[in-house]
Amino acid sequence: MIRVIIAVAIAALAISFLWNVRKMPPHKQRAGYIKFFVGIAVLTVLFLTLTGRMHWLGAAITGAFVFLRQVMPWLIRAMPFINKVRQQHKAQQGKSSIQTAHLSATLDHSTGLIEGEVIAGPHKDWLLSELSLEDLHSLLTHYREEDEESAELLQAYVDQRAQSAEEDAQERGEAQQEASASSSRSEALATLGLSEGATQEAIIAAHRSLIQKLHPDRGGNDFLAAKINQAKDILLND
Repeated sequence: MIRVIIAVAIAALAISFLWNVRKMPPHKQRAGYIKFFVGIAVLTVLFLTLTGRMHWLGAAITGAFVFLRQVMPWLIRAMPFINKVRQQHKAQQGKSSIQTAHLSATLDHSTGLIEGEVIAGPHKDWLLSELSLEDLHSLLTHYREEDEESAELLQAYVDQRAQSAEEDAQERGEAQQEASASSSRSEALATLGLSEGATQEAIIAAHRSLIQKLHPDRGGNDFLAAKINQAKDILLND
Protein backbone atom coordinates (compact mmCIF):
# COMPACT_ATOMS: atom_id res chain seq x y z
CA MET A 1 0.00 0.00 0.00
CA ILE A 2 2.82 2.39 0.93
CA ARG A 3 4.54 1.69 -2.38
CA VAL A 4 1.35 2.55 -4.24
CA ILE A 5 1.00 5.84 -2.37
CA ILE A 6 4.64 6.73 -3.08
CA ALA A 7 4.24 5.85 -6.75
CA VAL A 8 1.09 7.99 -7.04
CA ALA A 9 2.81 10.89 -5.29
CA ILE A 10 5.84 10.69 -7.60
CA ALA A 11 3.58 10.52 -10.65
CA ALA A 12 1.63 13.56 -9.46
CA LEU A 13 4.85 15.52 -8.90
CA ALA A 14 6.14 14.53 -12.33
CA ILE A 15 2.91 15.61 -14.04
CA SER A 16 2.90 18.91 -12.12
CA PHE A 17 6.53 19.59 -13.08
CA LEU A 18 5.91 18.81 -16.74
CA TRP A 19 2.86 21.08 -16.72
CA ASN A 20 4.98 23.93 -15.37
CA VAL A 21 7.64 23.27 -18.01
CA ARG A 22 5.02 23.56 -20.75
CA LYS A 23 4.18 27.06 -19.45
CA MET A 24 7.82 28.18 -19.56
CA PRO A 25 9.15 30.43 -22.35
CA PRO A 26 10.08 28.23 -25.35
CA HIS A 27 13.82 28.92 -25.01
CA LYS A 28 13.74 27.61 -21.41
CA GLN A 29 11.66 24.49 -21.98
CA ARG A 30 14.65 22.42 -23.09
CA ALA A 31 16.42 23.10 -19.78
CA GLY A 32 13.20 22.26 -17.94
CA TYR A 33 12.91 18.88 -19.67
CA ILE A 34 16.59 18.16 -18.93
CA LYS A 35 15.96 18.86 -15.24
CA PHE A 36 12.97 16.55 -15.34
CA PHE A 37 14.92 13.62 -16.78
CA VAL A 38 17.83 14.30 -14.43
CA GLY A 39 15.38 14.17 -11.54
CA ILE A 40 13.98 10.87 -12.80
CA ALA A 41 17.54 9.52 -13.04
CA VAL A 42 18.33 10.60 -9.47
CA LEU A 43 15.17 8.99 -8.12
CA THR A 44 15.97 5.80 -10.02
CA VAL A 45 19.53 5.72 -8.62
CA LEU A 46 18.27 6.35 -5.08
CA PHE A 47 15.70 3.60 -5.42
CA LEU A 48 18.25 1.11 -6.74
CA THR A 49 20.73 2.06 -4.02
CA LEU A 50 18.24 1.78 -1.18
CA THR A 51 17.04 -1.59 -2.42
CA GLY A 52 20.62 -2.85 -2.73
CA ARG A 53 20.58 -3.12 -6.52
CA MET A 54 23.31 -0.51 -7.07
CA HIS A 55 26.65 -0.06 -5.30
CA TRP A 56 26.90 3.10 -3.19
CA LEU A 57 29.94 4.27 -5.20
CA GLY A 58 27.89 4.37 -8.42
CA ALA A 59 25.22 6.35 -6.61
CA ALA A 60 27.84 8.81 -5.28
CA ILE A 61 29.30 9.38 -8.76
CA THR A 62 25.84 9.91 -10.22
CA GLY A 63 24.97 12.34 -7.41
CA ALA A 64 28.18 14.31 -7.93
CA PHE A 65 27.50 14.58 -11.66
CA VAL A 66 23.96 15.81 -11.06
CA PHE A 67 25.17 18.32 -8.45
CA LEU A 68 27.76 19.79 -10.81
CA ARG A 69 25.26 19.87 -13.65
CA GLN A 70 22.84 21.92 -11.56
CA VAL A 71 25.27 24.18 -9.72
CA MET A 72 27.76 25.06 -12.48
CA PRO A 73 25.44 27.45 -14.40
CA TRP A 74 24.68 29.33 -11.19
CA LEU A 75 28.36 29.66 -10.38
CA ILE A 76 29.14 30.99 -13.83
CA ARG A 77 26.36 33.57 -13.71
CA ALA A 78 27.41 34.62 -10.19
CA MET A 79 31.00 35.39 -11.12
CA PRO A 80 31.30 39.12 -11.98
CA PHE A 81 34.50 38.54 -13.90
CA ILE A 82 32.81 36.07 -16.22
CA ASN A 83 29.91 38.46 -16.78
CA LYS A 84 32.31 41.31 -17.52
CA VAL A 85 34.15 39.20 -20.08
CA ARG A 86 30.85 38.27 -21.70
CA GLN A 87 29.85 41.93 -21.99
CA GLN A 88 33.24 42.79 -23.50
CA HIS A 89 32.84 39.92 -25.95
CA LYS A 90 29.48 41.34 -27.04
CA ALA A 91 31.04 44.74 -27.55
CA GLN A 92 33.82 43.21 -29.64
CA GLN A 93 31.17 41.53 -31.78
CA GLY A 94 29.61 44.93 -32.45
CA LYS A 95 26.69 44.67 -30.04
CA SER A 96 25.47 47.08 -27.38
CA SER A 97 23.55 46.08 -24.26
CA ILE A 98 20.46 48.09 -23.31
CA GLN A 99 18.56 47.52 -20.06
CA THR A 100 15.48 49.13 -18.59
CA ALA A 101 13.34 48.26 -15.59
CA HIS A 102 11.41 45.65 -17.59
CA LEU A 103 13.58 44.77 -20.58
CA SER A 104 17.09 43.63 -21.40
CA ALA A 105 18.09 44.02 -25.05
CA THR A 106 21.05 44.00 -27.43
CA LEU A 107 21.53 46.15 -30.51
CA ASP A 108 23.57 44.74 -33.38
CA HIS A 109 25.62 47.61 -34.80
CA SER A 110 26.04 46.06 -38.24
CA THR A 111 22.40 45.16 -38.91
CA GLY A 112 20.54 47.44 -36.50
CA LEU A 113 18.54 44.44 -35.26
CA ILE A 114 17.22 44.49 -31.70
CA GLU A 115 16.92 41.31 -29.62
CA GLY A 116 15.44 41.40 -26.15
CA GLU A 117 14.05 39.61 -23.13
CA VAL A 118 11.43 40.57 -20.56
CA ILE A 119 13.15 40.67 -17.15
CA ALA A 120 10.28 41.90 -14.96
CA GLY A 121 6.50 42.11 -14.95
CA PRO A 122 4.14 40.34 -17.38
CA HIS A 123 5.78 37.67 -19.57
CA LYS A 124 8.92 37.69 -17.40
CA ASP A 125 11.75 35.53 -18.86
CA TRP A 126 10.17 35.46 -22.33
CA LEU A 127 12.19 36.54 -25.34
CA LEU A 128 10.53 39.30 -27.35
CA SER A 129 10.81 37.13 -30.45
CA GLU A 130 8.69 34.46 -28.71
CA LEU A 131 5.80 36.84 -28.06
CA SER A 132 3.01 37.47 -30.55
CA LEU A 133 2.31 40.97 -31.83
CA GLU A 134 -0.84 40.98 -29.72
CA ASP A 135 1.21 40.25 -26.58
CA LEU A 136 3.77 42.90 -27.55
CA HIS A 137 1.09 45.57 -27.99
CA SER A 138 -0.41 44.58 -24.63
CA LEU A 139 3.01 44.99 -23.02
CA LEU A 140 3.46 48.32 -24.80
CA THR A 141 0.22 49.61 -23.30
CA HIS A 142 1.33 48.44 -19.86
CA TYR A 143 4.77 50.02 -20.16
CA ARG A 144 3.35 53.35 -21.30
CA GLU A 145 1.53 53.51 -17.99
CA GLU A 146 4.34 52.14 -15.81
CA ASP A 147 7.72 52.63 -17.51
CA GLU A 148 8.18 55.06 -20.40
CA GLU A 149 11.79 53.99 -20.99
CA SER A 150 10.77 50.36 -21.50
CA ALA A 151 7.90 51.55 -23.70
CA GLU A 152 10.29 53.41 -25.99
CA LEU A 153 12.60 50.40 -26.29
CA LEU A 154 9.72 48.02 -26.93
CA GLN A 155 8.22 50.40 -29.52
CA ALA A 156 11.52 50.35 -31.41
CA TYR A 157 11.46 46.54 -31.41
CA VAL A 158 7.79 46.38 -32.48
CA ASP A 159 8.40 48.84 -35.35
CA GLN A 160 11.38 46.79 -36.50
CA ARG A 161 9.43 43.54 -36.33
CA ALA A 162 6.48 45.03 -38.22
CA GLN A 163 8.83 46.28 -40.94
CA SER A 164 10.47 42.86 -41.15
CA ALA A 165 7.05 41.18 -41.45
CA GLU A 166 6.09 43.62 -44.22
CA GLU A 167 9.32 42.91 -46.11
CA ASP A 168 8.79 39.15 -45.74
CA ALA A 169 5.23 39.48 -47.06
CA GLN A 170 6.49 41.50 -50.02
CA GLU A 171 9.16 38.90 -50.79
CA ARG A 172 6.57 36.12 -50.62
CA GLY A 173 4.28 38.08 -52.94
CA GLU A 174 7.07 38.60 -55.45
CA ALA A 175 8.00 34.92 -55.27
CA GLN A 176 4.37 33.93 -55.87
CA GLN A 177 4.17 36.29 -58.85
CA GLU A 178 7.34 34.81 -60.30
CA ALA A 179 6.01 31.29 -59.77
CA SER A 180 2.69 32.27 -61.36
CA ALA A 181 4.45 33.84 -64.34
CA SER A 182 6.64 30.76 -64.76
CA SER A 183 3.58 28.51 -64.58
CA SER A 184 1.72 30.67 -67.12
CA ARG A 185 4.67 30.54 -69.53
CA SER A 186 4.97 26.77 -69.19
CA GLU A 187 1.25 26.39 -69.81
CA ALA A 188 1.42 28.70 -72.85
CA LEU A 189 4.29 26.71 -74.35
CA ALA A 190 2.37 23.48 -73.82
CA THR A 191 -0.76 25.00 -75.42
CA LEU A 192 1.15 25.87 -78.60
CA GLY A 193 3.14 22.62 -78.55
CA LEU A 194 6.47 24.41 -78.10
CA SER A 195 9.45 23.94 -75.80
CA GLU A 196 11.46 26.45 -73.77
CA GLY A 197 13.67 28.59 -75.95
CA ALA A 198 11.20 28.84 -78.84
CA THR A 199 11.84 31.89 -81.03
CA GLN A 200 9.32 34.62 -81.81
CA GLU A 201 8.95 33.26 -85.33
CA ALA A 202 8.24 29.75 -84.01
CA ILE A 203 5.60 31.11 -81.60
CA ILE A 204 3.82 33.04 -84.39
CA ALA A 205 3.97 30.06 -86.73
CA ALA A 206 2.60 27.65 -84.12
CA HIS A 207 -0.20 30.07 -83.26
CA ARG A 208 -1.14 30.58 -86.92
CA SER A 209 -1.22 26.85 -87.57
CA LEU A 210 -3.44 26.08 -84.57
CA ILE A 211 -5.80 29.06 -84.93
CA GLN A 212 -6.48 28.17 -88.55
CA LYS A 213 -7.68 24.75 -87.43
CA LEU A 214 -9.61 25.84 -84.31
CA HIS A 215 -10.96 29.30 -85.21
CA PRO A 216 -14.71 29.56 -84.54
CA ASP A 217 -15.31 30.77 -88.12
CA ARG A 218 -14.05 27.39 -89.33
CA GLY A 219 -16.14 25.32 -86.98
CA GLY A 220 -13.64 25.44 -84.17
CA ASN A 221 -14.11 26.03 -80.44
CA ASP A 222 -14.32 29.51 -78.89
CA PHE A 223 -12.64 28.42 -75.65
CA LEU A 224 -9.68 26.73 -77.35
CA ALA A 225 -9.22 29.65 -79.74
CA ALA A 226 -9.13 32.05 -76.78
CA LYS A 227 -6.54 29.87 -75.00
CA ILE A 228 -4.35 29.81 -78.10
CA ASN A 229 -4.53 33.58 -78.50
CA GLN A 230 -3.75 34.01 -74.80
CA ALA A 231 -0.76 31.65 -75.04
CA LYS A 232 0.66 33.67 -77.95
CA ASP A 233 0.23 36.95 -76.06
CA ILE A 234 1.94 35.55 -72.96
CA LEU A 235 4.95 34.27 -74.87
CA LEU A 236 5.39 37.32 -77.07
CA ASN A 237 5.02 39.76 -74.17
CA ASP A 238 7.24 37.82 -71.80
